Amino acid sequence: MTVTTDDGVRLWASRQGQGGEALVLCHGGPGLWDMFEDVAALLTDRATVVRWDQRGCGRSERGAGPWTTERFVADLDVVRRHFALDRPVLLGHSWGAQLALSYALAHPERVGGLVYVSGTGIDPVSTWHGAFEENFRARLGEVPERYARWRELTDGDRERAVLQWSVDFGDRERALEQAGRMADPWFEIDFECNKALGAETKESWGTPELYAACQDLDVPVLIVDGERDIRPRWAVDSLERALPRVRRVVLPGAGHLPWVEDPEGFREAVGAVLAGSVRGPVTGSG
Repeated sequence: MTVTTDDGVRLWASRQGQGGEALVLCHGGPGLWDMFEDVAALLTDRATVVRWDQRGCGRSERGAGPWTTERFVADLDVVRRHFALDRPVLLGHSWGAQLALSYALAHPERVGGLVYVSGTGIDPVSTWHGAFEENFRARLGEVPERYARWRELTDGDRERAVLQWSVDFGDRERALEQAGRMADPWFEIDFECNKALGAETKESWGTPELYAACQDLDVPVLIVDGERDIRPRWAVDSLERALPRVRRVVLPGAGHLPWVEDPEGFREAVGAVLAGSVRGPVTGSG
């Protein structure tokens, strides 16, 4: 299905499931594409699930900037309106968690709940990125020939991406297999989009205005972490402290894509949001 934005860009989108809450999924990246087929399969009996590829990415129209959070928030609102969704629950993963949070901050009255999966919090990028890079080198270096091969390949190569994504899984024996599934189907990574939005995040994240906006956000939020994500989980503490209506769930043994390695735990956690049970000033891990 094609959704056309107000500036004429064509976005790929899909709706699955029947009844229940509306759930809109925001994929990671930036510059990647929707990899939420497994998530949709877990939740379509509980929700109407909408998936979409962000502008310039995957099955959406390529090369179509501008690459700004404001523009991506506007695109998400176009998707919401296209499917006539009143106050959907937003589920964002990694960069998509940041996008979903940005949308909720801009339009809290249009959001029924937020599921923030494997994000990196609201502190400056500089506070956690060094630890992430160290963890990346250590985990990929567990198999030295993989690390050496990754360094030989160039950005945009599918094999390099699979090797890089393999660090995102807690189960090291199946990591390469699981990363290969992420790359099927394979689309060209939009590095221009990735660079532009990454630079914007470095400048705008961690400001007093962002902390204040999160403190005022009157939307129930569920934070979902995989215990073995190489992005330091303490980076998300900043967001948890700021939000007035938040619950946090840590899935033991899971990595950056927790629904892959603990599908039942993930389904249970998100199901609580869809059932409307994540309400009020509830906080803590569970």
